Amino acid sequence: MINTVAVYCASSTKIKSCYFKAAERLGEIFAMNHIRCCNGAGNMGLMAAVSNAVLANGGKVTGVIPRFMCEQGWQHKGLTDLEIVDTMHERKLRMMQLSDAAVALPGGCGTLEELFEVITWKQLGLYLKPIVIVNVENFYTPLLNYLEQLIDGQFMRPIHRDIWTVIDSPEDIMQAFKDAKPWDAGVRKNAAI
Repeated sequence: MINTVAVYCASSTKIKSCYFKAAERLGEIFAMNHIRCCNGAGNMGLMAAVSNAVLANGGKVTGVIPRFMCEQGWQHKGLTDLEIVDTMHERKLRMMQLSDAAVALPGGCGTLEELFEVITWKQLGLYLKPIVIVNVENFYTPLLNYLEQLIDGQFMRPIHRDIWTVIDSPEDIMQAFKDAKPWDAGVRKNAAI
């Protein structure tokens, strides 16, 4: 049962409009399916676009943000819930604790770092929930190729492909949650190559 989804995405306002459209559509779909969005509580970029779309369609958003970002005024002030934490590490942990799945929209280094951490946690059996990569206009194709290179080079096992699901459009998100391969802590034995 997916009740809350952690969304990792860009805070940039300068990116292509197709990414904003995807973020807004994802937010609409979450609201229609009564799924709470959990994100980094940013007030701009794709983070704000997802949050605003969820809220505009009657849904709920929990934002988790470090105190230093609030001191900069970077927090979205209209969220359903706002949790202020002390560090970036606490933010990521809290988002994982709150979520029943994780979704990556296009983003920069912060998004990639969050995505790789949740993939690593799943590989180690610490996060057992679906991880979905939304590959809008092939944004993530180079990264997916790199992950294949890691598997080909035996830095990861072929079974680790089941850690994530890739979709091209937010329209496929609900099916991706349903299709996610089961994962349990027993896979920890596969973490070592």
